[in-house]
Amino acid sequence: MTTPPPQPPQGPYGAPQGPYGPPPQPQQNPYGQQNPQHQQSPYAQQPAPGPQPYGYPQGPPPAFGFPQAPPPRKKRTGLIVGAAVGALVVAGGIVFGVARLADAGASAVSGEFPAAEYRLTVPKKLLDEEYTLLKDSSATEGREIEQTYDPSIRDAKAVVTQYTSSAGGTLVISGMWGRIKGPEFTRGKILEGATRTEGLTIAVPAREFTPQGYGITVSCQVARSKEGAITSTIPMCAWGDDNTASFVAVVTPETALQDPEKVDLEKAALDTARVRAETRKPIGATQAG
Repeated sequence: MTTPPPQPPQGPYGAPQGPYGPPPQPQQNPYGQQNPQHQQSPYAQQPAPGPQPYGYPQGPPPAFGFPQAPPPRKKRTGLIVGAAVGALVVAGGIVFGVARLADAGASAVSGEFPAAEYRLTVPKKLLDEEYTLLKDSSATEGREIEQTYDPSIRDAKAVVTQYTSSAGGTLVISGMWGRIKGPEFTRGKILEGATRTEGLTIAVPAREFTPQGYGITVSCQVARSKEGAITSTIPMCAWGDDNTASFVAVVTPETALQDPEKVDLEKAALDTARVRAETRKPIGATQAG
């Protein structure tokens, strides 16, 4: 009797198996043989472009997916305002340090020194509480002002401050108080000193204003600040009287982007007069000339 050749072991369901399991079978359409002449069934398995862990398709998200928001971009307005504020702080710091009155022009200021009746203060709020004190540098940067000799000013005390508003505005003050001869001359020299800052140029020359109800003349001009590719518009003003003199600049997101010719200098002068009214207070005692 002839012995039949050995057969491969049967699988649990009757299919023959090799030593490592059943041989690979071609993938079958679960719904039957596909007729090559007909369009492929929409339910047939499609090849994927790459590995598909856990069955999620790769590549672009489906039409019903949630679109991803683009990454936030830093607003150019913020950059422009920041550059303007930086230029303002520097300008305010050198108003009295670089353009001191101790030059040939100061000799033209004659007369007696006035009595000391008013001083500059540092309120916590300014311009009807719109601006809040951010930094008071009077004891540091202000010392340079106080220690610089000037024959037209006696008993000088400095005020150097920076305020901010909730709307993104910044107000910078660089002032002094004491006994001042020739306050008009002082006012002009303050604006001249401010524009000696590197990167600042005059866009609109200084004009004089007399805001109604404040009894003071204010000089205002418009400067342009350039820092790299960023250019900002900066209105700046100054006042001077017998006891107080100061540089004031208010920059907002709107003014920083404005054409210099369109800046409302009359409003800038009014704001400066208001700052003077809110910071200038009587000291009571007078000093001899």
